[in-house]
Amino acid sequence: MTPSRPYQPLLLRVLHGLTGLCLMAAMVTAYWTYEVYDGRWGGIPLPEYRAIEGLHGTFGLWTLLIFPALLIYACRQGRRRLWQPQSWQQLADVGKPIWWYTLNRLVNTLALLALTFALYSGKMMDETWLPRGELNHAWYYAHLISWVVMVGAIALHLLLNAKVGGTPLLLSMLTWQYREKDSPQRWPAHITQTWVAFRQGAWRHWLSTKTAIGVMEIAILGSLVVAWLLPLFK
Repeated sequence: MTPSRPYQPLLLRVLHGLTGLCLMAAMVTAYWTYEVYDGRWGGIPLPEYRAIEGLHGTFGLWTLLIFPALLIYACRQGRRRLWQPQSWQQLADVGKPIWWYTLNRLVNTLALLALTFALYSGKMMDETWLPRGELNHAWYYAHLISWVVMVGAIALHLLLNAKVGGTPLLLSMLTWQYREKDSPQRWPAHITQTWVAFRQGAWRHWLSTKTAIGVMEIAILGSLVVAWLLPLFK
């Protein structure tokens, strides 16, 4: 009997895919930017393309614009894929399937935090630092560290998803097939319902949440707002 293929909601696939593509492009151009303007710790020689920093900033901006939607989805409809209240106890079952699932949830959660760190530190940088040879700013070092952290987070994300779900789980993120309930034709109605609920006071419940994932969601969204506002006062 052929096992059923895992199914991922279409909206998750779209948000995850767009964020992933923009993030990977931002990471590749980030390394290229490091090679062109810095290179103090060695690396793979790449062509001298001075405009690469602007290209990196563009991909970083696209990631920053898409990420809040993915975060809200992940912390709400997708919260079962993130760290759970019982996860600490489940980590004691080393080697068992639940242990791998718990590690996967942990890495998924850490990946969101790592991406927040990368986006925030990047927004705190000044685009004139590297062209002027100013390589010792704290936010530049933080952004370099965030690149390394993001590489590790993505590697663990892929490895643990492959461990818990195998190739079928990985491929389920790449298919365009969807169920009727996930049809894009229904998205406007869902958005309208969410907006109406928000205006009727749902935001008060959202702000009063005491769950770890809820607090993380508010903290990350707040940090992204700060990342947009602080550069205006430089």
